[in-house]
Amino acid sequence: MSKMTNVSKDEKKMLRKMFWRAFTLYTAVTPAKQGASGFCYSMMPFIDHFYKDAKQKKDALVRHMAYFNTTIPLSTFIMGIAASMEKENSKNKDFDANSINAIKSSLMGPLAGIGDSFFWGVLRVIAAGIAVSMGQSGNILAPIVFLLIFNIPTILVRYYGTFLGYTLGSTYIEKIYQSGLIHILTKAASIVGLIMVGGMTSQMVKFTTTISMSMKGESVLKLQGMLDQIFVGIVPLGITLLCFYLLNKKVSINYLIFGVIGLSILLSVFHIA
Repeated sequence: MSKMTNVSKDEKKMLRKMFWRAFTLYTAVTPAKQGASGFCYSMMPFIDHFYKDAKQKKDALVRHMAYFNTTIPLSTFIMGIAASMEKENSKNKDFDANSINAIKSSLMGPLAGIGDSFFWGVLRVIAAGIAVSMGQSGNILAPIVFLLIFNIPTILVRYYGTFLGYTLGSTYIEKIYQSGLIHILTKAASIVGLIMVGGMTSQMVKFTTTISMSMKGESVLKLQGMLDQIFVGIVPLGITLLCFYLLNKKVSINYLIFGVIGLSILLSVFHIA
């Protein structure tokens, strides 16, 4: 935080606005965007300040409506970095705006793993253990103690993470851009982001067919086993790639969601999956 002396009063004010707006991150969640609308809303003070041209402002708003999903306490750190990159993009005409979302995507997965493990797996359990012990002894302050133990560290991390992300971005983004490393960083971040999306696809998209053939009471064919021998998860991967293709063809995400739901119901009714 010692480097905050390089940040103007207006920027500090905008960072505080970002911090408070970040509490709306997951108030409007959609399957396709998750916390995108909350992220975009949190970025608006910086977008309005750095971009005076209407088209640049529109492009920035659209940019931050991309899919975003990470653990809440560390989300403001990513917001701070994104804000510093928007600042650099507004000043440098040669800045690659695509690198902003690439960096966001590359940080979502690792920070989600760290944040979920600590805040949900450790801090919450400790807070609950202390509160439950107090509750069993009849102490009426037990729920308040739980909320304080869990929320005070969480909010502090969110607050200082906002400033830390911004100062780190302001300090290093310009340096790596001038040195030419930004292209390597963008490429690496894109690869990490794609790996994360691939992992999410294998974990979240499920398909198991029940189609089988039997002769004289013995099973002679199990379609799911054959598919797994060819490629484990081949159907979920195919469905994901088809949806991606249709999105590129400007098919509405709402049509895709209802289409997948309808197809799932039909497959279930006809005992295919």
